[in-house]
Amino acid sequence: MLPTAAEITARILYRDAEMLVLDKPAGIAVHKGPKGGVTLDAFLPDLAFGAAEIPQLAHRLDRETSGCLVLGRSRAALRRLGAAFAAGRIAKTYCAITCGAPEAEAGLIDLPLARRSHDRRSWWMKADPAGDPALTRYRVLGRGEGLALLALAPETGRTHQLRVHCAGSGFPIAGDRIYGGDRAMAASRALQLHAWRIVVPGPRKGDAPIRVTAPLPSAMSGFLALLAIDSTPLADLPDRL
Repeated sequence: MLPTAAEITARILYRDAEMLVLDKPAGIAVHKGPKGGVTLDAFLPDLAFGAAEIPQLAHRLDRETSGCLVLGRSRAALRRLGAAFAAGRIAKTYCAITCGAPEAEAGLIDLPLARRSHDRRSWWMKADPAGDPALTRYRVLGRGEGLALLALAPETGRTHQLRVHCAGSGFPIAGDRIYGGDRAMAASRALQLHAWRIVVPGPRKGDAPIRVTAPLPSAMSGFLALLAIDSTPLADLPDRL
């Protein structure tokens, strides 16, 4: 069932004169693609709230990923946000349910990434020593029934980075049909990856950072309850892992 404009606007987590943070539902692509289907593009005019400019994406989330998505409300705001993302000054924390987990309770995944194909229509990626540098910090928050709840903080912004890093490290994200294989799909039919929190510097020097959190979707919280994994440690995480 397609969401309505009212349902999308009801998912706004934060709004000021420069930006919006939306709790994007899983299943909605941020841009039109070859597979078609509903996209966030169709709802952008509804998110203008009378402003002269229609808000635009400051970054991306996969179709299957839910959670915090930042939009700039003007060209000037988009430039500022884009520069902050490029410089690594915006802290992003995701949570994922994975099949298995790293032995260490916290650490760094350092796996360069490259496209699997030179076909520009394909966004599938692979770990490749000759690829672009890609770094992800992780922390294990809970374990149960052969699965785990991980906090993931990408320090670079490669396509599908978290999904490839987890799969390439031996603990694919549950429900990841592209990178997780049969093991991931046996655990869940839906991708268990959520953009839980984003921290954006204030627009002016001396302004406090803007911290926005997207509540866990019911499918993920219900899954964790079945596994008897407590999600409350998410609230105690620092801005940067």
